[in-house]
Amino acid sequence: MLFFKKYKNRMIVSLIAIILIVIIGVTNSERLKLTAMERFLGNAFSPIQKFIFSIGRNVYEFFGSIKNISNLMEENEELKLKVAKLEEENRRYEDLIGKSEYIINEKKLLESTNYKLIPAQVAGKEPGNWFNRFTIDKGSNDGIEKGDTVIQAVEVDEEIVLEGVVGRVVEVGDNWSKVISIIDENNNISFKVIRTQDGGIVSGSLDGNLNGYLFDSKADVMKGDKLFSSGLGGVYLPDLYIGEITDVIKEDEDLTKKIKVKPAVDFKKLYKVYVILD
Repeated sequence: MLFFKKYKNRMIVSLIAIILIVIIGVTNSERLKLTAMERFLGNAFSPIQKFIFSIGRNVYEFFGSIKNISNLMEENEELKLKVAKLEEENRRYEDLIGKSEYIINEKKLLESTNYKLIPAQVAGKEPGNWFNRFTIDKGSNDGIEKGDTVIQAVEVDEEIVLEGVVGRVVEVGDNWSKVISIIDENNNISFKVIRTQDGGIVSGSLDGNLNGYLFDSKADVMKGDKLFSSGLGGVYLPDLYIGEITDVIKEDEDLTKKIKVKPAVDFKKLYKVYVILD
């Protein structure tokens, strides 16, 4: 309101000038020459006309820019959704590729095993890098009992897949079970060397490997020998693949021959296992 009062006279003059220019334009269509008054008014009010036109054009462009920004924002949101979808698909493909070897081994094992197996997903684990102790999503409702042996499909040689021993069930609920693995320090498993049939005991260690000893200090064992469960003591079923000897240690003052073993199962990447129902 104050703006109108302040510039009232100027606005009236400008309006009159615009009307005159329009009249001049209309009446001048048939004439070749303008009068002195017409030229004066044209020269005087041409900048005003230009200014008004410029404002109108800027306003039009401003609102056009707002519309373009709105369209760009919508396109940006659509692109974000597409990128998120592609990233999710990529994660699924990577997960499938990472599990492809296991899936192939699993199929071969199911075709060759003589055991009755219950598949189970790993539902949780204790803190740490290794799956020393973990929980699975199957329990007594599925026929699982305390002491049952837990395995995973392991490729020993090309086209040869065996039951790789993971651990044993130590606690059972209706739809869950807790498992202690063979790499746990408190877990012992008796073994036999498949090449020589020599026996011994291995237990878990903090580095995720197995340490053990042979009953016979003169046993002819070497790096690369494969160990299988012997079934001694009845804790684990016999003939399950444990792992491979990586080092043989014989100390003069010690009456036993010690070994270090790399487990056949990768205890950093457990996600699915099988429980053997006795």
